[in-house]
Amino acid sequence: MAKINYRGSKSALVLTGGGARAAYQVGVLKAIAQFMPRNHGIPFPIICGTSAGSINASALACYASCFHLGVKKLEWVWKNLTTDKIYSSDAGHVFGHLSQGILSSFQADYANKSAHSILNNEPLRELLTEVVDFKRIDKNILKGYLSSLSITASSYTTSDSVSFYQSHKNIHPWYRAKRRGTKTQITCDHLLASSAIPLLFPSVKIGHQHFGDGSIHQLSPLSPAIHLGAERIFIIGVEQPKETKHKLENNPHPPSIATIAGHMLDSVFADTLHSDLERMQRVNNTLKLIDKTQQHSQEGLKNVDNFLINPSHDFNAIALKYYHEIPVSIRLLLNTIGISDESDTSILSYLLFDKHFCQDLITLGFNDALVQERDIRAFLSI
Repeated sequence: MAKINYRGSKSALVLTGGGARAAYQVGVLKAIAQFMPRNHGIPFPIICGTSAGSINASALACYASCFHLGVKKLEWVWKNLTTDKIYSSDAGHVFGHLSQGILSSFQADYANKSAHSILNNEPLRELLTEVVDFKRIDKNILKGYLSSLSITASSYTTSDSVSFYQSHKNIHPWYRAKRRGTKTQITCDHLLASSAIPLLFPSVKIGHQHFGDGSIHQLSPLSPAIHLGAERIFIIGVEQPKETKHKLENNPHPPSIATIAGHMLDSVFADTLHSDLERMQRVNNTLKLIDKTQQHSQEGLKNVDNFLINPSHDFNAIALKYYHEIPVSIRLLLNTIGISDESDTSILSYLLFDKHFCQDLITLGFNDALVQERDIRAFLSI
């Protein structure tokens, strides 16, 4: 297999959050794999994932020695996904879990309480244990196929954005305002914590702190990649164009609870990335004004190139086609906040872990990457 010497390669892959939308990332990666020779190592020795992107990131890190194989295995998982592999979806478990949460709120403070949530994502733990071989991550780092893997989660205890990373010994922990990097062995708990969408999935206790979705407090999504040594960052986002914008602008009615909840999720998963990209571009432009002989003296500043790819079509519109694939119990639950097959809300596209929907997103990502093939090849020097 062709081995990439990560010490000479500073390319990073950043995979953002978004629940079921993360299937789109697999399509983009599938296209990139086609641009490369078979049996070649991953072109991103630094991999950073947040929320659902953390699951894709970890799976890729396990197969860093063969990029094609890693993407193929990841695609197989998403193309065969069903809701009950992510969270319990039959009526008994759904409403039983909700009832248990309500009853536990009456427990005394000294009782050993479990994390509350609307849905029970214990099936996701079983799936991750089955498909992610965490021992391979260390092996790929030792063999030089991988430099670093970072998984970001949000601490409900301190309100910090914590990037748990696994890397070679030369990478040191970092501490900044409201964000830090902690060196550790990545486990299933880190992935469950990072992908725990607020309220929907339970928080996860790691050490003495409780963690939830990594996108919540992540004010600087590009920070982990930069701290891990990246000089070029390839970002696969999940921000979609609003194909129903004209309809919304002419809607005389106030937004529903479902619409507001969807906007909140969109804000959590997408807005901070744009502000971070703007900040990075300002730093790049500032460094260009400084004499090259003095640039190295600017502590903590370096030029970082980036390539961002976002979906060309509205995930919400695609999700509505598969509304009736959602289990009946989950549909009943969604109906209580006004979500139906005619709702304009992003919530469906986050929760629709259905193989047909995921296949559509994979195809969309693949086609979007093919359209930009020349630019992607140039950026990654393929």
